Amino acid sequence: MGALRWRLGLAAAIILAAFIFLAPSLPGVADSSLGRFLPESRINMGLDLRGGIHLTMEVDLGAAVRHALGQAGQDVRAEAREKGFTVLRPRLVGADTLECTVLGAEHAADMDALLSSRFRSLRVEGKEPVEGGMRYVLVPTDAYRKQIQDLTVDQAVETIRNRVDAFGVAEPDIRKQQGGRIQVQLPGLSDTARAVALLGRTAHLEFRLVDEAADPQAAMRGVIPPDDELFFMVRRGPDGSEVKTPIVLRRDVALTGEYITDASVQFDSFGQPYVGMTFNARGARIFEELTAANVKKRMAIVLDGSVYSAPVIQERIGGGRASITGQFTPEEAHDLAVVLRAGSLPAPVRVLEERTVGPSLGQESIEKGMLAALVGGALLMLFMAIYYGWSGVIADVAVILDVVLILAGMALFGATLTLPGIAGIILTLGMAVDANVLIFERIREELRRGLSPMAAVDEGFARATLTIVDSNLTTIIAAIILYQFGTGPVRGFAVTLSLGILASMFTAIFVARIIFDLWLRRRTPGATISI
Repeated sequence: MGALRWRLGLAAAIILAAFIFLAPSLPGVADSSLGRFLPESRINMGLDLRGGIHLTMEVDLGAAVRHALGQAGQDVRAEAREKGFTVLRPRLVGADTLECTVLGAEHAADMDALLSSRFRSLRVEGKEPVEGGMRYVLVPTDAYRKQIQDLTVDQAVETIRNRVDAFGVAEPDIRKQQGGRIQVQLPGLSDTARAVALLGRTAHLEFRLVDEAADPQAAMRGVIPPDDELFFMVRRGPDGSEVKTPIVLRRDVALTGEYITDASVQFDSFGQPYVGMTFNARGARIFEELTAANVKKRMAIVLDGSVYSAPVIQERIGGGRASITGQFTPEEAHDLAVVLRAGSLPAPVRVLEERTVGPSLGQESIEKGMLAALVGGALLMLFMAIYYGWSGVIADVAVILDVVLILAGMALFGATLTLPGIAGIILTLGMAVDANVLIFERIREELRRGLSPMAAVDEGFARATLTIVDSNLTTIIAAIILYQFGTGPVRGFAVTLSLGILASMFTAIFVARIIFDLWLRRRTPGATISI
């Protein structure tokens, strides 16, 4: 009796915990007064059930390599200067080639030593003497190129996740795929254009001084001072069209958006929204020194290559705060604040596929799936009760508990329920019924051999357990492989299949045996069992 008590206590504790974790996912429970005493985790509905936006995005890995190569060229130049020789301005040639010239052919050995000691990620593709020095052709090593690409995709996934979280989308599904692709599923959203604009924006922010002496019109004709660059200030016309005004900025970037710690939408005295930013301590110091040294000069705020504003610095600006003004709508200002707060993408991304799944399709799928599950389950339970009598009722109880445990496990682990996941649940319920049938048939065989009901139940469970465990272990191994190599709905199917197998073994072998033991202890001596 002692063993039965601890088994009964363990089963009751697990089932009670399952109901507690399942309750928040039931309609109306989480919002009721009982909800504050329950766990916050609940079952997430997948895109195919809830509706929303599916995006497949591709990171421009070539741009990431070029950017890293350009940065490496600047580092080479700076280190060469520290070692006493000069490397003329490095420049990118083609997709992934860096050219630079060492001033003075006698410094070629110094350059070789520098590259071999400090820049092993760069391989010398060629070098040739030129007038006044030695020209180097450098390319990234294969390992360095792969490292850049992997890091870029990881950074892009993290930045997109931050933006989605800041945007307020619940239960997003963001996954890295092969070839620099990222799959993004946003349940509950329907505005694809806004989602693409939010997630695809690079959000590279720069502060540059305006060269007031340069002539923008001459710059448009190609006459640009060597230390300047031509940009365009974007304004929105009364009819909503964009008006671009040329403006010449210093090539050197005074400050970038990497120092931003927060960004939010604010409103001026005319009710016009703008984006306020806060810098970290280092950014605040740089910004204060920058404004102090350039009072009465214009400083442009450049985002993704477009100038949003170029106000005149009236005085030193301390406190680490700045703002981006423009003719924003509240929605545009909100999205801009989101991307600035989440950080810039390490490389441009483009959308390969965008698809909107209507919530009506999801609701229809849920209703049909629920109807099929209820009808199928009712017929199955009726058959078990008729064919196996009271033992069939025990199997029905085990199957119901099986469903509760599966759903509670999904809520506990924050798994997403998809249509393939529902198929996995139904499949495991069939396997749970099979396990009970296997046990009952073994018990029948032992009864036909003349064993007592208690002995027949013991022998039936003992003989069937090994067979059930063996067959379920192979299925779990298959589910693990599906989860490891599958994506999206396939992984959802693997999760529900694994939870279902574990739950069915627990209910069919452990819980059903407890009920049988309680039943047999209460039966009249000499009476048969209904099976």
